[in-house]
Amino acid sequence: MPDASDIVAVLRAAGCVFAEDEAAVLLAEAPSPDALAAMVARRAAGDPLEQIVGWAGFRGLRVVVAPGVFVPRQRTSFLAGLAVAATRDGATVVDMCCGAGAVALAVRVESGAAQVHAADVDPAAVACARRNLPPATVHQGDLYAALPPDLRGRVDVVVANAPYVPTAAVALMPPEARLHEPMVALDGGGDGLDIARRVVAGAPQWLVAGGVLLVETSDEQAPVLRDVFARNGFAASVESDDEIGATAVRGVLDGRRG
Repeated sequence: MPDASDIVAVLRAAGCVFAEDEAAVLLAEAPSPDALAAMVARRAAGDPLEQIVGWAGFRGLRVVVAPGVFVPRQRTSFLAGLAVAATRDGATVVDMCCGAGAVALAVRVESGAAQVHAADVDPAAVACARRNLPPATVHQGDLYAALPPDLRGRVDVVVANAPYVPTAAVALMPPEARLHEPMVALDGGGDGLDIARRVVAGAPQWLVAGGVLLVETSDEQAPVLRDVFARNGFAASVESDDEIGATAVRGVLDGRRG
């Protein structure tokens, strides 16, 4: 079996920034020398490490990640933490645009939520999320249309990592993202906020009065998205973690609505 230094050299030559860490993961996960060689070759060719080994680390959890499915980003752990903090015991939470279901899984494990639902439009993502979450709680469809109707007006927290890369910027993304992850999980439209606007506009019909909406975004987009929240009845603020480069908008729905 190749030793760690050989693998590190191959990965570093391929441009992997965290070659040592990735080599350690590949060595630990490979069931045989032949499998290891194939896994190293895939990584050197640009396949995402998480899709090669079949999982991503997220807030101390192992999230199953299948080929062709969006890989949970470490910065999204900040969004998940905001969702956990907003979730009281017995609450109902919806992870919108769930991908592999990493945020929903973190909320299930870390909070006292009574119900955690997840939804995505991509069939491959839904199939993957059903491996990480109780299958009956993962729904396929276009945003809120995917949810069981009896959740309308009963959700305490909606959290969404909707695609927010502007269309023109998708081509500038690293190859491992734009070639191996679905475009529906990356492309957020002209200014990157097309899907986020729909998430915000639809949320008041599903949230309880005083419910919380959390949407990941970029630092540059955050002021625009905060204004979208305000126009849809939310008291909104921009939350950020500079250490991991994470930004989200947090909104509380006006409790006076009928």
